[in-house]
Amino acid sequence: MPPPRTGLCLLLLGLVLGSVCVTLGSQAQANSTTDALNVLLIIVDDLRPSLGCYGDKLVRSPNIDQLASHSLLFQNAFVQQAVCAPSRVSFLTGRRPDTTRLYDFNSYWRVHAGNFSTIPQYFKDNGYVTMSVGKVFHPGISSNHSDDSPYSWSFPPYHPSSEKYENTKTCRGPDGELHANLLCPVDVVDVPEGTLPDKQSTEEAIRLLKKMKTSASPFFLAVGYHKPHIPFRYPKEFQKLYPLENITLAPDPEVPDGLPPVAYNPWMDIRQREDVQALNISVPYGPIPVDFQRKIRQSYFASVSYLDTQVGHLLSALDDLHLANSTIVAFTSDHGWALGEHGEWAKYSNFDVATRVPLMFYVPGRTASLPETGEKLFPYVDPFHSASELMEPGRQSTDLVELVSLFPTLAGLAGLQVPPRCPVPSFHIELCREGKNLLKHFRFHGLEEDPYLPGKP
Repeated sequence: MPPPRTGLCLLLLGLVLGSVCVTLGSQAQANSTTDALNVLLIIVDDLRPSLGCYGDKLVRSPNIDQLASHSLLFQNAFVQQAVCAPSRVSFLTGRRPDTTRLYDFNSYWRVHAGNFSTIPQYFKDNGYVTMSVGKVFHPGISSNHSDDSPYSWSFPPYHPSSEKYENTKTCRGPDGELHANLLCPVDVVDVPEGTLPDKQSTEEAIRLLKKMKTSASPFFLAVGYHKPHIPFRYPKEFQKLYPLENITLAPDPEVPDGLPPVAYNPWMDIRQREDVQALNISVPYGPIPVDFQRKIRQSYFASVSYLDTQVGHLLSALDDLHLANSTIVAFTSDHGWALGEHGEWAKYSNFDVATRVPLMFYVPGRTASLPETGEKLFPYVDPFHSASELMEPGRQSTDLVELVSLFPTLAGLAGLQVPPRCPVPSFHIELCREGKNLLKHFRFHGLEEDPYLPGKP
């Protein structure tokens, strides 16, 4: 045993070294939080890959195309199910519908399947401020009437006040009266509150970005846009981008011969709209008159261009706030939508047009060079400007991928530990993922391959 004086010295030395270790450990943790990349997740409702960056020559989507030019774009990304609530719950938990036990809108996974963690919950548990704007989770019982609060979000989610008018009589028809129509181009100054939900969501998202610019914590901001979900309620000026004489019919507009009835959906949701009811279309196969088919396609494309302007304003604000060099941007949709292909005018099927979605990731310094001082990666592009040129995607992958991979991929890109693969069954496991990690597609050096089955899903 050492003499008392020596023991005291060793004790003091141990305390000092311990204090230094604690300080260094705390500093390292602080630095890792300070250096963490933010995440902006943009989720669009009912958006198929009818975008310039996916080769569509008609649709004007210059701001989303600009994002694609700085991103890794997946050409063959598919959802797990072409229905809003099951798809969103699936990719936000990283579990397939067979695990979440949700195929419709009528149950909450934490009650009926398991207490599964979500993407924002995982980021929140790792020191992020998590925020939700617009339609991220599907509203109602499938997210416990709370958008999965307080589990997933640091603050109560924001929903635009004008959202409640979406399915009301706000569409002025040829008779001068207001109707609840499918086709609903509007004069924004005449609608209730003088605004539209996606405009409000963009404004709120920009407000939150400004607030988070001075925050010491990294943020995870999810922004959910409504359009091009029906009804096609959008500023009427966007119709001018798509003259009816330029609108073609679907390349395969007939119901396939011998199609099993189970494979077909009779698009009952659009039949409930007043302008469609007036056509007196037979159930289940229609068909819709050709001139009205062109009008539906026109309004869908116009809604996409309107959406594009909102994405453009949001990304331009990210630039103006000097956050583009520290924020991952992921862009996707909950499923597609048939525009007359196979005689369909809906989601709710397993056809390619209903299950294939856009998917792209911008990662600063990885998919694009960091912007120089004063340089803007995402300047707003006006879709009405005739000189706007089509931008090629930055990098593309044609591999088959699934949205259930969103969870591990975002975690890995942000530098968080990728959740482990789920065992089978996994109802009792709170944190795991059923999707493949897509990090290998980013060609990063030094990243380990995902220990998963070889080949495509």
